[in-house]
Formats: sequence, structure tokens, C-alpha cells
Amino acid sequence: MKAILILFAIFSLSKIFAQTDSVLPKREQQLLVYLNELRESEKDLDRNEKNKKFKNYLFETIQLPGAFDYPFSLLKSVGSLKSDDNLLRLFNWNVEQDDHTQKYYCYILRKDKEEIKISELIDNSFALAPRPQEILEGKNWYGALYYKIIPITKNGKHLYTLLGYDANTVSSNIKLIDVLSFTGNNPKLGAPIFKVGKETFNRMFYEHSEKAYMSLKYEEEYNRIIFDHLSPESPSMEGFYCYYVPDFSYDAFTFVKDKWILQEEVVGVNKKTDEKIVVRVQNPKTGKIEEVEYKGKWVDPSDEGAVAGANTHKATTPEEQIEEDENKNVKKGTTKTDTLKEKKAKKKNRLYSSYIFTDIKKKPRKRR
Repeated sequence: MKAILILFAIFSLSKIFAQTDSVLPKREQQLLVYLNELRESEKDLDRNEKNKKFKNYLFETIQLPGAFDYPFSLLKSVGSLKSDDNLLRLFNWNVEQDDHTQKYYCYILRKDKEEIKISELIDNSFALAPRPQEILEGKNWYGALYYKIIPITKNGKHLYTLLGYDANTVSSNIKLIDVLSFTGNNPKLGAPIFKVGKETFNRMFYEHSEKAYMSLKYEEEYNRIIFDHLSPESPSMEGFYCYYVPDFSYDAFTFVKDKWILQEEVVGVNKKTDEKIVVRVQNPKTGKIEEVEYKGKWVDPSDEGAVAGANTHKATTPEEQIEEDENKNVKKGTTKTDTLKEKKAKKKNRLYSSYIFTDIKKKPRKRR
């Protein structure tokens, strides 16, 4: 009798999985139809109706067994991210409006023991400060597209660092770093874990020219978030962030003792590779063009011989300590106090993009 019950249970489970395997691909095909209709819509009224249909059908679909792990690879214009700990998944997309603004949408799937819990982030950006710094509820979201989830632990609690993008205005874009946590099943955004000098922030925003590309990525091997340092195209443009561009130097947040600590002027290192690069150069002695083979590796932009030319920023490698030993940096004929003064002066003169923007009016976001 016991054997019969076990066989019946196995048969029932296999039947459920077989039904799931057939249902999810069919629903994905229908989601693709709705998504294409949405992307082809030309007016707000039609666009919003099509998005409502897609959104509701997606919500029904992600509640089905197996949806957490199903790839949904046909939905090319919908972000579908899963955390490395396999406990969190995001479905994230945008809808462009007639005035070139964007509305953002996001469903969160979270494993809680044997249960999959679903919550939603609701874009309320036009009721918020331009770059909010408070901890936000999921129903009061600033809106963004996320492209990386980094699981972290703070005081024994699971948190998720998010790297995101906001098509801010017709002249500037924003890259951002935030933290997702949960109280029960209620998502919260922001946490006081971003340490910049003596200040601590709940999230970070980096605005730059729409014409430039800013890199913001996670390097797992160094446990850091490395990103382009931004400077104005000319000193007279300081404070006008639509004129800020990468300046060939890099900063990084390294996770240390439950906080992301800012390191300035770090070296961006390519992953180790045996790949070789062939470069055509002129032989200074013969004047002939020759092919020279190099191993693929990072080139220090502060090198005067680098393609980008000399750069005034001094770079430190990931292996070096955040705080350097002052005894090694003291010049002959100077004291430690003199050296610290020089460092402070250098830091003061360095042109930074703002970390918080509380005095900028919200502008229409850029057309994607």
C-alpha cells in the first residue's frame, strides 16, 4: 500500500511538471504578442492599455509553478534578473510616453523557504525629490531599469545591492546604486551603507552627458563596484551634469564590514587572459609599419604613452589597502602633516560629479 502511494505521488508530481513545461512556453508566446503590441503602440492611451494587458498577464504567469526558474528568453525588452544566491528574481521594464518621459515597472519574486512571494515596485518618481535619499517603500519608487543584483549580508540579514539605469533627460542619463531589503514581504529601497569619506548615503546617483557612456559594474573577484569617474568637459561646466563625461580614471566601492566604502582613483584591471593582441606600430628606427603581439591586459591611462594621453590621477591597484601607510608616502624634507595637507589640497581640486542632487528640478526623461 505504501509503495502504491509513493508511485501515485511520483505520478502526480510528474504530471504537474509536465503541465508546467507545456503551460509556461505557451504563456511566454502570448506575453511576446502583448509585448510587441505594446512596443508598436504610438500614443499614450493605446500604449498604457497594451501595457496593462501585458502587466496583468505577466503577473498571472509568474505565479505559476516553475516560473521562478523559467528563462522567458523571448521577452527581449524586459529585464529578467536573478541573484547569484538563487533567492531573488526581478522582472523590470519601461514604457515610453508621448512627452519622452519613461514609466518603469518591476515585479519581484523572492524565495521564502518553500514559497515564492511576489511584490511590486510602483513608479512614483514625479512625487519624489529629484534624487531621493530617504529609505523608500516599494509603492513609492523612483523608477529605474536594473541590470545587476549583488547579494550582501548586513548584521546577519540578506540584502541586495542593485545597479541600475535611468534615462533621465534628453541631455543626460543616470547610473545608480541602491539596496533592496524586505520587511515581511514589503520591499524597501535604500540603506545607510554607502560610505563616502565621512558621509554615509542610502543610495548613489551619477548623472552624465547623454552623449557619453558611463561604465558601472561589479567585479566579483575584487568584491567591488567599479565605475568611471565623471568630470565636466571644461571647468566652466562644473555643476552642469549634462556636460559630465568619464575622464579615464576610476573609482570603486569595496564591501568592507557591512558597508560599501568608496575608494578613489583605482586601477581597472581586465580579467586574466591568455588572449593576445596584435597591434600595428611604426618602427622608430626603420620607419616601417610592423605588427607587434601583446598579451591582452589593462593599460594604465596615467601612462604618458597611453593612447588617451597623460592623466593626472594616481591609480592604486585593487590589492593595495584602502588606507596607505603614511610612512611610505612621506617625502624627504617633509612631515606627515605636510603630506596630508597635500592630499587634502589635491582632493579639493579634483572635479567630482555630485553624489546627491536635491536642487535640480525633475526633467522629462530621455527617449529610449
